[in-house]
Amino acid sequence: MKIAIAGKGGVGKTLLASGLAWSLARSGYTTIVIDADPSPNLALSLGLDQDAADAIVPVSENEQLIKLKTGTAFPGVYNLNFSVDDVVRDYAIQTPSGVHLLVMGTVKSMGSGCTCASNSVIRALLRHLVIDRDEAVVLDMEAGIEHLGRGTAEGVDMMIVVSDANKKSLTIAGTIVRMALDAGIPRVELAGNRITNITEETIIKTFAQEHNIPVVGIVPFDPTVMAGGIAGSSVMAFKNTPAIRMIEEIGHRIELIKPAKGNT
Repeated sequence: MKIAIAGKGGVGKTLLASGLAWSLARSGYTTIVIDADPSPNLALSLGLDQDAADAIVPVSENEQLIKLKTGTAFPGVYNLNFSVDDVVRDYAIQTPSGVHLLVMGTVKSMGSGCTCASNSVIRALLRHLVIDRDEAVVLDMEAGIEHLGRGTAEGVDMMIVVSDANKKSLTIAGTIVRMALDAGIPRVELAGNRITNITEETIIKTFAQEHNIPVVGIVPFDPTVMAGGIAGSSVMAFKNTPAIRMIEEIGHRIELIKPAKGNT
């Protein structure tokens, strides 16, 4: 079971990603969550303290690792034939939630130096996790899906695109859905998040209907979760809140779609 989470920044992707991963882990799945957002913050949500979170070096910024995997004796020439199974073993962090966290980071923008090596490692690592391994994998993506090459995207079982009722968020969600389908992701669905009333729920469902996008769930606005997010609380603190109960329900629906290979 490989699930990608995407959406406009600020719509609550991290809550959905951490909640789903935690739900899968509690259901008995060996679960890896990949933080591929440019501003990674899943560590706190999965129960690590601030010092432990601050100590994490994203894979894309780990110069020693990148050099080990791609370095050659020739300046400007990179080795693109390398294994990454040891990266998962050595850099995936066991969190108090029971979920393993791998902070991928993102490729720097053009003008900040050549990104060929780090980009190659990220793509190889994503492909390995999505295609070659049997764990449940949840990817917290940046707004686009640039990290996913066509082969990797085709290995993802599902993408959940998260949006609130804001028109800009929904417009970006529609663009991401088209990108995901064009990339070969077989199942793409919309999740409403931070929905405060029936009017906002109707906005989400109407947009989905107009664009022929299935809705996997509507996560209500939850003041307890909002306050906990400000305080840096983990997702485990919200176990019995309406928002987490809905995310768990989404998790159960996903489990019915396609069980993870090798897990029960």
